[in-house]
Amino acid sequence: MAHGSEKFAGFGAVTFFLLAAIGVAALLGPLLAAPRRWRVPVVVGELAAGMVIGRSGLQLVDPAEPTFNFLADVGFALVMLVAGTHVPLRDAALRSSLVRAGVRQATVVVLAAAAGIGVAALFGTGHAALYAVLMASSSAALVLPIVSSLGLRGQGVAATLAQVALADTLAIVALPLVLAPQSAPRAAFGSLAVLAGAGAIYFILRAGERAGVQQRLHSFSEQRKFALELRLQLAILFALAGLAVWSHVSIMLAGFSFGLAVVAVGEPRRLARQLFAITEGFLGPLFFVWLGASLQLQELAVHPEMILLGLTLGLGALGVHASMRVLGQELPLGLLAASQLGVPVAAATIGIQQGLLQPGEASALILGALVTVAVATAAAGRHAARAGTGFIAG
Repeated sequence: MAHGSEKFAGFGAVTFFLLAAIGVAALLGPLLAAPRRWRVPVVVGELAAGMVIGRSGLQLVDPAEPTFNFLADVGFALVMLVAGTHVPLRDAALRSSLVRAGVRQATVVVLAAAAGIGVAALFGTGHAALYAVLMASSSAALVLPIVSSLGLRGQGVAATLAQVALADTLAIVALPLVLAPQSAPRAAFGSLAVLAGAGAIYFILRAGERAGVQQRLHSFSEQRKFALELRLQLAILFALAGLAVWSHVSIMLAGFSFGLAVVAVGEPRRLARQLFAITEGFLGPLFFVWLGASLQLQELAVHPEMILLGLTLGLGALGVHASMRVLGQELPLGLLAASQLGVPVAAATIGIQQGLLQPGEASALILGALVTVAVATAAAGRHAARAGTGFIAG
């Protein structure tokens, strides 16, 4: 997508005034998420705020401005790191459910592949593989907070969480390969390099944990108020992101794989709070505002078929996951597993940055994701009500 010719009426270069405007705009996320009965993810409001002040609305900010773009990349890396740490790899119930979850997810992949081919043929975009990955994906970063807030329990929930973890991981690995299939060999090599780097970091962290180094570092850092763990984690994250950029792979994979390595070893609570603060307090909202500002909803008016594409992708994902009812999964849990945001956001981000998508297609991907979020949150609430757990209305 080329947007270099656009004129923006508001801020140009990144300044403190621009950051203040982004911070104020990002408050729309918590405002929409505050009423519990709505169950609106915070990122939905942040995306909407970006649309209002960006290309689709008032054009107060220029998402192509280099510093703004780079800060959004940093936020993207942190968002994916936190998403990786949300995958409960150390949960015994999840591990015991992996076989059942694997069978379901394999079936979902096959159905999503057929649906992706059909959707791409129907709309003539040539992105069958991308649509298949999107419809087969899930979002651990969305599903886990929903399950926790509603107090959902049981073997069915554990199996669904395992399925979501598998789907999230596979989709994030596959996404760079399907977005640019002509560069698949290079992307595969880059992906292996990043995954190997994350694997090496996991073994180093695990050795440090077993030798007591991590505990001593934690105690020393807490006593002296040095935040050493956060500094080290950020240095490692940025090194992996640099490797990803150098090897022509999305920083999405760097952040997510490092998050998996951290949670596999065991993330200290203090570090989790620090990462939460820097991500959710500043760089995460900045990224989602940037993404919303990058979208051009006017393209949906010019290309109304993209609205239909978004709805089709959302309903297709819901249908593919709901079909797991035949394999014994409760319908509300199948719909919950269909909720997606991270992978469509990543696809839209990479597509915008590299000009890989058709006009309006990035907005269509986000629209499809929002359809799954709306249905999945409603289904989870219904399941909680039927099970007699959690809150039902705010």
